[in-house]
Amino acid sequence: MNALPTLRQLQYLVAVVDLRHFGQAAERCFVTQSTLSAGLKDLEEALQATLVERTKRTVLPTPLGEAIATQARQLLAGAEALTATARASHAPLAGRMRLGVIPTIGPFVLPQVLGGLCEAYPEFTLHFREDRTRPLLDGLDAGDLEAALIALPFDVTGYRVMDLGADALWLAAPTDHRLMRARRATISPTDLTAEEALLLADGHCLRDHALAALSPCVAPGPDGFQASSLYTLVEMVAHGLGVTVVPEIALSAGLVRNNRVAVKPLAAACPARRLALVWRASYGREDDVAALGTYLKGRMAGLRVKRD
Repeated sequence: MNALPTLRQLQYLVAVVDLRHFGQAAERCFVTQSTLSAGLKDLEEALQATLVERTKRTVLPTPLGEAIATQARQLLAGAEALTATARASHAPLAGRMRLGVIPTIGPFVLPQVLGGLCEAYPEFTLHFREDRTRPLLDGLDAGDLEAALIALPFDVTGYRVMDLGADALWLAAPTDHRLMRARRATISPTDLTAEEALLLADGHCLRDHALAALSPCVAPGPDGFQASSLYTLVEMVAHGLGVTVVPEIALSAGLVRNNRVAVKPLAAACPARRLALVWRASYGREDDVAALGTYLKGRMAGLRVKRD
């Protein structure tokens, strides 16, 4: 089996074909003329073909030399792209990353932080997948995602976790609800009597967080009601069908604009959810994920609702 051409040999050939001069080609390749000439000769021997005609005055590529030089340019470009990809893996936030995000975070956070991220890291590209927490973690395990933006508590045993800060929970109720009319800054679960909470469907972690915050004073709402978004819940509240729990980041993004809905924060004693970035412990670009998490944490710190 004949030896394969090396990239260095192909560089020599392309330089000679482009410049038609051994001395100038050697300068382009940063080698001596004898080194370039020997390398080109080795290439011809490996291919068992004559690639250039050598005379005392000029160097002329053969038709085969021209054709191989054309293919060599493509191979060299591919090698350069490969090197750039590897280099990007060592640069802070460069290249591509696939990020999962849950529906109770994505639409309220990403539009407010992505513009600055693109400006700060122009060589970094994020591809998003929105889903519930469990499918996103499955995506991490399968290698379909590099990281996921989720809310805790959730079982993340075995994953790397970066805490991005607390996301307070607020009660949303009709504006004429007795608790919204009362002169109190926060709502305690004990303030709610025989209330039916409108909640997201099973599988949404915010459902579990809401029940944990309001338990044992509040029960899930009507049988068969399965909301798939916070927008639906707010509309149900606006029509007087119950109360619900919404996260602060959603309020800061303008979730509640209906003048028939009022909101108040839950008391500090109520369990709050925490936003977190999670990734596989085996993922090789941990520095990139940590850099992304640091950026998100800084930007998300400003997504807070002004309290009265």
